[in-house]
Amino acid sequence: MRWLELTVEAHSEAVEAVSEIFGRLGHGAAVRPTQLIHDPGDELAVREDPSAPYLLTAHVADDPGAPAAIESTERALWHLQAFGLGPIGKLRVARVDDSDWTEAWKRGYAPQRIGRIVIVPSWLDEPMAPGELSIRLDPGMAFGTGLHPTTRGCLTLLQRIGPMPDRCLDVGTGSGILGIAALRLGADRVVGLDTDSIAVTAAIANATVNGLADRFDARRGTVMVDSAEAPYPLVLANLVASLLIELAPAVAANTELGGTLIASGIIEPRGNEVLASLGAAGLAFIDRLDDGEWVSLRMERRT
Repeated sequence: MRWLELTVEAHSEAVEAVSEIFGRLGHGAAVRPTQLIHDPGDELAVREDPSAPYLLTAHVADDPGAPAAIESTERALWHLQAFGLGPIGKLRVARVDDSDWTEAWKRGYAPQRIGRIVIVPSWLDEPMAPGELSIRLDPGMAFGTGLHPTTRGCLTLLQRIGPMPDRCLDVGTGSGILGIAALRLGADRVVGLDTDSIAVTAAIANATVNGLADRFDARRGTVMVDSAEAPYPLVLANLVASLLIELAPAVAANTELGGTLIASGIIEPRGNEVLASLGAAGLAFIDRLDDGEWVSLRMERRT
């Protein structure tokens, strides 16, 4: 079997979005991003240079369907620029030979533990310790592999809520990981919204794999100020800073008085800007997590 290796350089703010696009390609699309530095021998630079770009890699079978897959990937990467994310480089394509790639790409992936939540790839069996809750989720499927700091931040803040509200709205649900985690932690019902139909399909599939399809309602769409549905006691919004600022009034309107918003996807330099926008919409600061250059927030609807 021959494969085409797709690589692209991306700013850290765009890493998870590019990973989601690569995740649509299938095999090998979830290779961990590698940070690029001027001196490959300087490990300290990897940890301390948030401006260094990342190299993301995916693989697609070199067959008649490859040109269309590459074209759609290029188009999706181009559209990402509309969200104001950091720079994304040109997509590069090269042929590689690896007859065992369909299994080789899985090597190196292990269950991810974030507090009580354990994210387990579908091909692995992982024993759970007392109190741990498993989520079966393959890397590379839409947003939310559990590896990105924004996902970890949301999952950590989510576990600080007690008791878990019965209803939850997951805005920009992606893979559905946050909504599924809310259900595992005690929510009765989750509505997941995403503007991308592929993400909605992935969220439904992941909810089904986890035995939660009847309690997870994934739909194509976004939040609106004049929503016909009652506001939710818990809203999750792992987006990007620009979208959180734009959607702040709608996110607040969909959070009931006294309810909780968990927001992430916020690059640190824009943290105060997002806080100000959410505050102006009636949400009060409760808690904050910083993971490298990423910020996750817990807010409460006060007005």
